[in-house]
Amino acid sequence: MANDLLHWGDWIVIAAYFVSVIAVGILSSCRNRGSVGGYFLAGRSMHWIPVGASLFASNIGSGHFVGLAGSGAASGIGIAVFELNAIFILMILGWFFVPVYIAAGVFTMPEYLRKRFGGQRIRIYLSVLALILYVFTKISADLYSGAIFLTQAMPELNLYVAIIILLAVAALFTIGGGLTAVIWTDFIQTIIMVAGAFVLMVMGFIRVGGYEELKHRYFSSYPNTTLQHLGKDDNYSYTSCGIPASNSYNFVRSADDGGLPWPGVFIGLTISSVWYWCSDQVIVQRALAAKNLSHAKAGCLLAGYLKFLPMWLIVFPGMIARVLYTDRVGCADPEVCQKVCGQDSCSNIAFPTLVLDLMPDGLRGLMLAVMMSALISSLTSIFNSSSTIFTMDIWRRIRKNSSDVELMIVGRLCVLILVGVGIVWIPVVQSVTELFHYIQAITSFLAPPICSVYVLAIFWKRTNEKGAFWGLMVGLVVGLIRFAWEYAYKNYPCGEEYKSEKPDIISKVHYLHFGIILFSIVTLVTVVISLLTEPIADVHLERLLFWNRYSTRQRVELSELGDKPKEPMETPKPHHDDYDSLPWYKKAGQWICGIEKMNNPEQQLSAEELRAIEEKQTSIHEQTLWRRVLNVNALCLMAIAAFTWGFFA
Repeated sequence: MANDLLHWGDWIVIAAYFVSVIAVGILSSCRNRGSVGGYFLAGRSMHWIPVGASLFASNIGSGHFVGLAGSGAASGIGIAVFELNAIFILMILGWFFVPVYIAAGVFTMPEYLRKRFGGQRIRIYLSVLALILYVFTKISADLYSGAIFLTQAMPELNLYVAIIILLAVAALFTIGGGLTAVIWTDFIQTIIMVAGAFVLMVMGFIRVGGYEELKHRYFSSYPNTTLQHLGKDDNYSYTSCGIPASNSYNFVRSADDGGLPWPGVFIGLTISSVWYWCSDQVIVQRALAAKNLSHAKAGCLLAGYLKFLPMWLIVFPGMIARVLYTDRVGCADPEVCQKVCGQDSCSNIAFPTLVLDLMPDGLRGLMLAVMMSALISSLTSIFNSSSTIFTMDIWRRIRKNSSDVELMIVGRLCVLILVGVGIVWIPVVQSVTELFHYIQAITSFLAPPICSVYVLAIFWKRTNEKGAFWGLMVGLVVGLIRFAWEYAYKNYPCGEEYKSEKPDIISKVHYLHFGIILFSIVTLVTVVISLLTEPIADVHLERLLFWNRYSTRQRVELSELGDKPKEPMETPKPHHDDYDSLPWYKKAGQWICGIEKMNNPEQQLSAEELRAIEEKQTSIHEQTLWRRVLNVNALCLMAIAAFTWGFFA
């Protein structure tokens, strides 16, 4: 079977995909290469279509295809609430957070907090935490899900070789062109992902007999092991396993539901989503790359409309896979599952199984390209954003007078280090189960404190550095205690829950409910300490709050205690070597790093020109017509999302 999975036509499609995307990446990398702003923020010149497509593609990785489809196969459509919730949060990003970030003139999210609160401990803490989260949740999840698909598609292919190739291609995009190449390749990959998944969805619905037939057959898709013992009194502990829950077609579930309790979905999920969509570097960096605020809002709208697609393109195909391949995808007995997929549960193979068994030659290769596209899309976004954070927030603390050349080289070296860590982490990634809920649980343990501080920083003037810092510290300690406590106990598969020794405070407090508790604790600590300590003077807060984002008054930057003004920090020294006199190998190396344009003194701008460019890039004024058009579109989008939520409630 292994040799028959991929036809020669599939390999042609895969090769054509890679050639096309690499060509787009190389061509787009020739733009905005010669400056830090160009490399990290695409020169803030991106149109709303690639911005919106990149927001969507950066979020929808191979982890979504495997995780969402697997959850759909295991528990129905409920997992789609994560996608619908994001629609509302994207509107919050475009209308409330991005205007403040643009007006503040920041590259990274930790940089915003440095301007808002002063000092460096919060900025450095969040930078290090972000890098840890990127490596051990986002990169690991994408590698794990990509490994599942590659293992199913090409059993004869060495897993490590395949993943190293994918990592190398992703790193090549990021190192070569910066955010411009990443956004344009994301745009191409979004088209590929949506088209390929749409074809698979249509074929799946045709095979299963339509929407109503899927609903009927899903509730009766019991694996043979369950059917053989159902109703028998033979002490078979897995009799109740593998049976679809009665609420599989509902978004709103009881408060004590073990998977998606409604308080956690409406409140806890919103908290985690605000952190991810409104303060996470990977996402916000795309919105900041837009040429102006209207394009940033339009990009958020486009991403919001695209977020309707995963429910139909990923979740329902996962449910179709369970119906068509019940004994494989829906297996209930851990011993049987180990033989099928090597794990105690096989729901994660739902999407790969559907692709490999349902699609014809050529299209099967297209969907494999879609999976690799999703994986590379997510990895390029993470690599670029991680290198930005390390360079702008950590390296510039170590080397205060570093030049643009040095910063951009360090950014690329950071990508190489992340690739190395990702490869080393592969064995650990392979041992992860419950992929999607695992990621969401980690998020609920670590993200609520960050969400709380960003919300208070933007909307409450009285928040100060001491309150924010100690709120983050208390939140980190509480979150780590729950994390260590949670995974100190073994997770048992369905039918063996009676063996679990988890105390009620862990087993009965859902991770989304814990996120609500943690957010409340951090908010309380931050507010109390801020009120008990000295406030930040208004002169330091101009254009750093939502309420004063249009202020034209001069802002006095908060400086580090005991430090001199940081002009060298904010204006790296240009590189003035004579480019024409350099040896060919140095020219080639500098071209790879995208810094050849910086070496021409004639391209250095005057102080007035730099000031004019800065004023244009930090302007948040919009044309009245387009502002109204965007507002109406936002209301329509949220109305459609609310109707969809209510229809499946």
